[in-house]
Amino acid sequence: MPLRKTGIAIPEDLLSAVDRAARARRESRNRFVTRVLQEAVRARRDAEVTERLNALFADSELVREQTRAAHRPPRA
Repeated sequence: MPLRKTGIAIPEDLLSAVDRAARARRESRNRFVTRVLQEAVRARRDAEVTERLNALFADSELVREQTRAAHRPPRA
């Protein structure tokens, strides 16, 4: 995956905490921040999927149909 450089401004105490966490994991600051950002994006995407599924299953007619389908005997 191609990398792009970016510059961001973050508070000094947060940067120190990031550096300590990266060192504890034996990662570079870049690798640590990249991994944390990937996890944050994944968590957001997962939350959106969960929200859509919750909305879908909030439909009482769909819930009844799913319940009926789950209790049908398997086809031979």
